[in-house]
Amino acid sequence: MAERSTAAVGVAENNGDEQTLATRADKASVDSATDGKSGSDRPPEDTRQDGDSAGSGSTGPDSAVPAETQPQAHSQDQQPGTDESAGDGPEAVSPGTTETPAPPELHSGHKLARRYRLEECVTRLDGFSSWRAVDEKLRRAVGVHVLPSGHPRARTVLSAARSSALLGDPRFVQVLDAVEDHDLVYIVHEWLPDATPLSDILATGAMEPHDAQQLVIQLSQAMAAAHREGLAHLRLTPGTVLRTGSGQYRIRGLAVSAALRGITSDSPQRADTEGVGAVLYAALTQRWPYEEDAYGLTGVGSLAKRTLVAPDQVRAGVHRGLSQLAMRALVNDGATASSQEQPCATPEELAKAASALPRIPPPETGFGSPRPYQRSGFQQGAYGQGAHARPAAGRGGPAAPAESAAPPALPGRTGKILKWGVSALLIAALGLGSWQVADTLLKGDNSQGQGTGATQGNDESGASGKSVKIVDAKDFDPPPGGNGSENPAKVPDAYDGAPNTYWLTQKYYGRPDFGNLKPGTGIVLDLGKPQQVSSVKVDFMGATEAHFLAAPRGTTSMPASLAGFSKVSSGTGEHLNLKAKKPIRTQYVLVWLTKLPLSDDGNYRGRITEIQVSS
Repeated sequence: MAERSTAAVGVAENNGDEQTLATRADKASVDSATDGKSGSDRPPEDTRQDGDSAGSGSTGPDSAVPAETQPQAHSQDQQPGTDESAGDGPEAVSPGTTETPAPPELHSGHKLARRYRLEECVTRLDGFSSWRAVDEKLRRAVGVHVLPSGHPRARTVLSAARSSALLGDPRFVQVLDAVEDHDLVYIVHEWLPDATPLSDILATGAMEPHDAQQLVIQLSQAMAAAHREGLAHLRLTPGTVLRTGSGQYRIRGLAVSAALRGITSDSPQRADTEGVGAVLYAALTQRWPYEEDAYGLTGVGSLAKRTLVAPDQVRAGVHRGLSQLAMRALVNDGATASSQEQPCATPEELAKAASALPRIPPPETGFGSPRPYQRSGFQQGAYGQGAHARPAAGRGGPAAPAESAAPPALPGRTGKILKWGVSALLIAALGLGSWQVADTLLKGDNSQGQGTGATQGNDESGASGKSVKIVDAKDFDPPPGGNGSENPAKVPDAYDGAPNTYWLTQKYYGRPDFGNLKPGTGIVLDLGKPQQVSSVKVDFMGATEAHFLAAPRGTTSMPASLAGFSKVSSGTGEHLNLKAKKPIRTQYVLVWLTKLPLSDDGNYRGRITEIQVSS
């Protein structure tokens, strides 16, 4: 009987539970082992599909281990399409004399649970193997870790996978399934085809200060959130950090990576803080802050022996604030930082220190030097020399090449007639044009005089430009993806006439399109009765993609779904004036947000400061 756990279901209902995710997941493991049943099942359709790696690589989550069982050692992360056992970095495995069972004999084309078809083995190490696979039910790529059910770490891996799945944070590569099926245990995780491991990025050079700042802010905040739930990583390296196509960073290996390798730590928060510091050091210098070479980077020194120098002393142009931050995170075993600031001992402290740094602007776009001005043939004098012209040759020197021939002149009498004819036509055209201009000016003066005192009506489109009063408004967060509420208490601030107040969305991680969780959210405006509407002016904080939608003319109650509105116009920017092609008549107007700006804290969030409706 297969034992399956998809513990991510019901996370929202358990927010008030004081137990950590790791404790709940361990309890689920014990229950399932005693009665043959597992905890709540996480359906694949509830998971995010960002993919796992870029190019030829696999970048699935190595998953997170509960904080009580996480390792402190730094180890080489598996690069896409390679065997982790051949990596540059040493693997730290918990000591013991228990003989590790051989990895199960699997091959490409093998199916697990009649659903996951194995495609390519990317890791075979210490009794387990990792595969790129295809979920035939949902027709998507996934990653799979497989090990024998008799493996001494099989139960620890299952517990770690369930803990990671319960977290459900999109900043981590998500665990989709954790299964014990007869003689096999396998963990299914996301596969991110648009993501690139940081190790591949650093192979081309060190990162710009702006990118390095975003990296340390996002990593430290993500790890701080994980540790608040009792989870740790213990193997943070350039290979476990992925950058997606949208420029956001995701961490693979929360719990499962360390559990697979038997890595543990007495101080998991310290280990993960040092891991973030090492990744930042590598991003700034393209060097690994330890004696051994690893992850394609050259080692530069030992922190314990105090031979490690600050990043700004390794490479010119390194931002001093980021250099000091990296050393504060790496401080350990009596080593001292490169400044008077106290060392950062936890991801929470590192996140606060990183956020306190002044924002580093992105590099300015370089402009190439203009192409040299090419003179025309006329400017070069070709027109002044006919085909019969002969360049003078220097004494004893070779004759210069003949210039390009000028076009032949028209025959004498015919040419003169043609010239006079063209001149006459030009004079006639000038006279006619002058007469028409004068006539138009005279008629314009008369029409202005005749129109004095006449009232001006609507323009040709029927729009009057008058302001339409907003009687009421409501937040709009419909399914699928929405839960029906998006900061309803702040909605009145979006149309109160005060530019310093605003309605705002929830925080979303990883992507501007609401973290790929839902199509959008917005505010429905109630105009009290069907009225003419020609435009909606919306002011945002940060460039936002928004749409102007309207309910049909005969609608008498506020629509509850997106299907109850029709699109009128759309735009992107901080100050949008969304106009209808021609005025419409409606009672309900929807301002629908589909892409949010990046906030200073590294999250995506929309803010509307003011909405005005015009007829």
